Amino acid sequence: MPLREENVLGVILINILYVTSEAFPFVKVGGLGDVAGSLPLAIKKHGYDIRVVLPLYYHIKEQHMKDMEKIAQFNIHLGWREQYVGVFQLRHKDVTFYFVDNEYYFRRNNIYGEFDDGERFAYFSKAVTVLSKAINFKPDIIHTNDWHTALINLYVKDFRTGDSYYNDIKTIFTIHNIKYQGVYDAWMLSDVLGLHFEKYFNEDGIKFYDGINYMKAGIVYCDILTTVSKTYAEEIKYQFFGENLEGIIRKEEHKLRGIVNGIDYNVYNPQDDRHIEYNYNFNNLNNKYKNKEVIQKRYGLDVKNDFPLLAMVTRIVPLKGIDLLEHILNELLVCDVQLIMLGTGDKEYEDLFKYYEYYHPNKVAARIYFSEEESHKIYAGADMLLMPSMAEPCGISQLIALRYGTIPIVRETGGLKDTVIPYNKFTGEGNGFSFKNYNAHELLFTIKDAINIYRNDKKTWEGLISCAMKSKHDWEASSLEYMELYNRLHEVKYV
Repeated sequence: MPLREENVLGVILINILYVTSEAFPFVKVGGLGDVAGSLPLAIKKHGYDIRVVLPLYYHIKEQHMKDMEKIAQFNIHLGWREQYVGVFQLRHKDVTFYFVDNEYYFRRNNIYGEFDDGERFAYFSKAVTVLSKAINFKPDIIHTNDWHTALINLYVKDFRTGDSYYNDIKTIFTIHNIKYQGVYDAWMLSDVLGLHFEKYFNEDGIKFYDGINYMKAGIVYCDILTTVSKTYAEEIKYQFFGENLEGIIRKEEHKLRGIVNGIDYNVYNPQDDRHIEYNYNFNNLNNKYKNKEVIQKRYGLDVKNDFPLLAMVTRIVPLKGIDLLEHILNELLVCDVQLIMLGTGDKEYEDLFKYYEYYHPNKVAARIYFSEEESHKIYAGADMLLMPSMAEPCGISQLIALRYGTIPIVRETGGLKDTVIPYNKFTGEGNGFSFKNYNAHELLFTIKDAINIYRNDKKTWEGLISCAMKSKHDWEASSLEYMELYNRLHEVKYV
């Protein structure tokens, strides 16, 4: 297919179908929702025709549902069954979003974690691969994300057998977290998937021991493989981070690229954030300190400015370094600090923070739920953000914290290493604090270093806040890297 003409912006006109299992503001479970809600908007501004597709969960708010228009319906074969596919359309911030409707699969209590997730997302992947014909939008590139959409990369290859429509469609697969792979019983799902060739189930295809591995399918059959930071792209080639896929990653590393995530600066902006009581910028830090007082009162903490307020906005699971914090909490609280935890996760860790809140109600606030509004208030009011993660593909919280002048304290892994510059006492450079080894007391000593500067050197601390708030982590640079990949891939011709 010849290259299309360039548009008025000088950008090659390329059709991109961006496929995700979640996207803000419609449905958000984790960082993927933030990325899928903001990256396509950034790419659209550069003149590309990028459209997003996700499932029509019943969790989507009525305010969005009422604005949707049904534009197509068709059936697909899923094994021996025929399944209905409805397609709804909604325009949001100049980007078209499509929603795949099937109440049997998506009218559930949970976004993820249902007994038949393997079948649910096999259905979604197959429906999306066929969808473009029904909506009269042929993509040049289908950009898929994580295991929930990974099978699309395989379906596009498979559908070329007998259907030339798919011959010139390319695919990109982005790994947001390699730990979650979508591994399901091969015997149960092989018929459901409805693939043409037995070769897809061999060890170089999608088989993984005695299961079908969706993420492996995405890695093997995509044309370009990306992940969400440069450091993570290197880490997953090795056993500690590779989650048993390091071998196939190394085999396919010729097509691997790390591109760090960004955040939407219109959503996360302390100057006009409607979720916080006092808007501010670096020239008005008194309002940041007022926000600290607001959340201290809200969560029943002592209103003391000389007590550094630490926060975590996270899933409360071991991967996030919660076990490190558990080992040092008693020693940390002796240092006259306060801690707010916002999030949910493993019950043993949820109970741990409830325990500390019970015995230290003036120092610890355990909010075992998630609230988008409260997260903004915490980012604006806290002094420091803790992210002692064992692994962190990119991380969104530290980027938001930097935007709000809340100093991140992180372990040097994945995107945390790529985005947080450790404070250098000799040069004054840096926008946060970091430690290298996964060790509880390295975390404690790093926190104490930050506390010491906070209490004893206000000028240096406010210099850190300035560097943090001036750090640039919107999508401008990263979207250009994705566009370079789109352009390069669009020029590839299959014989």
